Amino acid sequence: MPMAAAEIEAMIVAGIPDARVEITDLAGDGDHYAARVVSESFRGLSRLAQQRAVYAALGGNMGGVLHALQLTTAVPAANEPAE
Repeated sequence: MPMAAAEIEAMIVAGIPDARVEITDLAGDGDHYAARVVSESFRGLSRLAQQRAVYAALGGNMGGVLHALQLTTAVPAANEPAE
C-alpha cells in the first residue's frame, strides 16, 4: 500500500523538527514522490549527509512502502523568514 504525502511529511518533520517540507506526487499514483526539505540543521553538512538525515527520518520505508523519492535538500536562505 502506498504512503500518503502527509505521512511522508510527518515522518520527516518528526525526525527533523525544524524542517519545512514540500511533497509532490510525481505520477499521481501515491508511489513516486518528490520532496524538498529545508532545514537549518543541514547547515555545514554535505548534500549526501543532508539526504542521509532525511532517509533516516523515513526509517525503513524507503525502497519498501515508499518506492521512489526524488529528494532535494537545502538550508534556509539568509532572507527566508524563520518558522
